[in-house]
Amino acid sequence: MKLSFLLSFAIGIMIVVAAAVIWLVLDGLAVFTTINDMITEIVGEESPVDLLAIVEFPRVVSGAAVVAIVDVVLLTALSTIGAFLYNITAALVGGVNVTLTDE
Repeated sequence: MKLSFLLSFAIGIMIVVAAAVIWLVLDGLAVFTTINDMITEIVGEESPVDLLAIVEFPRVVSGAAVVAIVDVVLLTALSTIGAFLYNITAALVGGVNVTLTDE
């Protein structure tokens, strides 16, 4: 459980950092502004969709943090249950013996 928690915590940190980096790259390339201008051009000035308000940096990072927290909880629980089931199965059928020799 400890190892699966640490690994899932590291994955959670990677999710948040990756979301921030991808957002910064897309914002630097003006992708959001271009898409927002295209939506305004297609729908008109009275467009109910404001993409720039939806994909703000704090909103994206907080969304990634929520996903990371859910990931940490679920991945830790599933890994622990999987290890428990594996240990029960290995005890029942004898498991696989691996012997390392120094020849």
